[in-house]
Amino acid sequence: MMMLKSTLGTLVALLCLVAAKPHFAEAQTKRARAIPTAAISYEEKKRQASDIAVQIVTSGITCTCARFAEDIRDVVNDLRPDGLRVLPVLGVGGLQTLDDVLFLKGIDMGVVDEDNLRLLKKRDPVLYAGVEQRVHYVTRLYNNEFHVVARNGIKSLDDLRGKKVSFNLKNSQTEVTADAIFSMLNIDVERVYYDNNEAMLKLREGEIAAMIVVSGAPQSALTRFKKEDGVHFLSLDEKSLPEHNLGSIFDSYMPAKLTHEQYPALIPQGQSVPTVANRALLVAYNWPETSPRYRRLEKFVATFFDRIDQFHSDSRHPKWKEISLSADVPGWTRFKPAAEWLSRHTMASRSREAGSHADLRPAFDQFLAEYTATTGRKALSAPERQMLFSEFSKFLESRVSSHPAR
Repeated sequence: MMMLKSTLGTLVALLCLVAAKPHFAEAQTKRARAIPTAAISYEEKKRQASDIAVQIVTSGITCTCARFAEDIRDVVNDLRPDGLRVLPVLGVGGLQTLDDVLFLKGIDMGVVDEDNLRLLKKRDPVLYAGVEQRVHYVTRLYNNEFHVVARNGIKSLDDLRGKKVSFNLKNSQTEVTADAIFSMLNIDVERVYYDNNEAMLKLREGEIAAMIVVSGAPQSALTRFKKEDGVHFLSLDEKSLPEHNLGSIFDSYMPAKLTHEQYPALIPQGQSVPTVANRALLVAYNWPETSPRYRRLEKFVATFFDRIDQFHSDSRHPKWKEISLSADVPGWTRFKPAAEWLSRHTMASRSREAGSHADLRPAFDQFLAEYTATTGRKALSAPERQMLFSEFSKFLESRVSSHPAR
């Protein structure tokens, strides 16, 4: 009996093992399949994330350029696997931004000022030889105004001579432009280098006489000043600096002004402060045309330009009203995808205008008939009517050419 029970137990165990084996094998197979599937999915996700991303380096978070990059991200982003993703990157600004576009791995574009190309080549002609071929401009964005905020006891830029003035951070756009302007004015000051927030604190406490910011107005940090802080903007014009020849400054920078609407706490209503400005550009590294990064930038330009009207909303920075896609920038080369987009849309616009001119012909002929009938003047011959209509069409075409499509 004992032997029978033992035999039966062994048989039952064997049957259980046989029955369980297919399920065990199936579970092993599922686990084996799951591991490579997960790995492929992970790698595919990594590839997709990289394949749609372009990076724009800007200055600090209070800079107008950072707000512009954020707006571009919000309008252009399309996170589908075959879409486009804009990644703003906070840098230092100024010449460092152009350096980052040139040398920093992963950076495709940057917001720089128009004078940066000239200043970089001046600093190191050997290192930056041929930089015009490596970095091209996509479009002109807006104007960066030269802001000088000083204690109320300081009446003009001349009064800063020998005093502590914050030039923002080293190699920032502020430092670069302020260095150029103060050198042209031949005004020596004690330069210190603080970020905007620290400079504002030291200016309120009287530790420095003034701070300089080069950025599109209204600059978000400066809007935090209050009337009771005891500071104001300094002018940069012939009236405030009668002993200086400002010709070289106005050769390099554009006349501009700061307004009450931009800084209500610092500028009385109905008044403005004259200054100068530099043009901010969106630039791109000129990757080889067969490279994936070039194709991503090509897609970015088409999407950005196609949606340019969306940036004119009141929800966007007011400086978007200054953008000019078609504006040329002397000394810079236009990025090829941007130039091709503008060419296509200009031709299409002119074609539409030409079509509309043809549509005007019946109305033009009717106008001439009624005009001669009511005035009693001699009717024009067919060749004369054609010549007059041709001149009229040329006039319309000249109007289109002088106002190219954005």
